Amino acid sequence: MAIEAPYSKYRKQNLWIFVAICIGLAIWCTYDGYYSESWIAEHTRPDGSPDAYLTFNRQAPPYLIAAAAVLFIFWVVVRNKKITAEENELVLSAGEKIPYSSIQKIDKTNFDSKGFFIIGYKKDLVEVERKISNRSYDNLKPVLEHLVSKIS
Repeated sequence: MAIEAPYSKYRKQNLWIFVAICIGLAIWCTYDGYYSESWIAEHTRPDGSPDAYLTFNRQAPPYLIAAAAVLFIFWVVVRNKKITAEENELVLSAGEKIPYSSIQKIDKTNFDSKGFFIIGYKKDLVEVERKISNRSYDNLKPVLEHLVSKIS
């Protein structure tokens, strides 16, 4: 039976919130910079040139839309990320498979207080350490318990 730890729901939800904020700010800046006659008149100098606020509101929307697109792409990349503890190996989100036989240590001293544990394993004759945090993945406690039971 495989135990899964999906990517943090909190982080995925925050990405959507940031996308909404970027789009909202882009709409607001577009309205103020191009359509709100009173705001444009207030932020235009006597010689007819725009001040810094008007210039910002006219130039910021493409950058805000680009930021929203980047955040959306990041959400698409991480939405299906997960760690799976299978019967013979630990499958990380990047497709990396760590056989339980290659795991040399599990440092879980900081798991209860800080929410992360460190796995030390050998990969191609090189010792590698991976830090896995509960801020990045939900349901890590059952995965850690399964790892400890398979290693000991």
